[in-house]
Amino acid sequence: MSSPLSEPPLSLRPDEVHLWVVEPERVSEPRLLAAYLAMINAEERERHSRFRFDKHKLQFLVSHALVRVTLSRYAPVQPQAWRFAVNGYGRPEITGDGLPRLRFNLSHTDGMAVCAVALDTDVGADVEYSGRPGQTVELADSFFARSEVHALRALPAEHQRERFFDYWTLKESYIKARGAGLSLPLDQFAFHLEAGRPPRISFDPRLVDDPETWQFVQIRLGPEHPAAVAVRRTRGLPLTVRCQRTVPLAGDGPPWFVPAS
Repeated sequence: MSSPLSEPPLSLRPDEVHLWVVEPERVSEPRLLAAYLAMINAEERERHSRFRFDKHKLQFLVSHALVRVTLSRYAPVQPQAWRFAVNGYGRPEITGDGLPRLRFNLSHTDGMAVCAVALDTDVGADVEYSGRPGQTVELADSFFARSEVHALRALPAEHQRERFFDYWTLKESYIKARGAGLSLPLDQFAFHLEAGRPPRISFDPRLVDDPETWQFVQIRLGPEHPAAVAVRRTRGLPLTVRCQRTVPLAGDGPPWFVPAS
């Protein structure tokens, strides 16, 4: 079983985000799962116990272990020693003195979990399973900005579901980076997607924010796993998202890669 403290600490540049990726359903080794359960705190263990289905228990456990093991790659702190405080909307932040100015965000869905790490700036990440049953495109009519609905409905029907998840992951990444959850109305900000250009955001006058202070990257982590990353950062140098597939405490996959947007 590997330890994140056995390697020199990783560093982050202001113009990059590291995105750590794990497939929870592929983690089944009892010793790993026992180590994950031992490293999360009492509140996390209580939340873990409340899930009715084993699949959801596993997703929660692996994804929260991912956060702790990932953060220990950047600072000499044991995974179980990290302490967090949550804001009024439930977003966790690192607490403690003398630590690197790390910010992180976790997202998980069926088949995948991601932990985004940035240096001293708001960051949000979202990954979705596009093969999920239920409504998708129909939700846009009720919850998206008018410009997004018009752009979505103008596409051929066979492309609308994919574009829906483009919008959805971007919107989730933004509200998670803001740390305000769904208190931010989804129809009061809009994304503008143009081939060959990074996503742009605009705001309804009712939602006070500056589009020039945000950068976004769209990612395809698998055929059915679109993702997006949001960073509060004045536009300048392009934002780079470097991805690493991993299994917490068991080692990493192939070397870092920069995904095609």
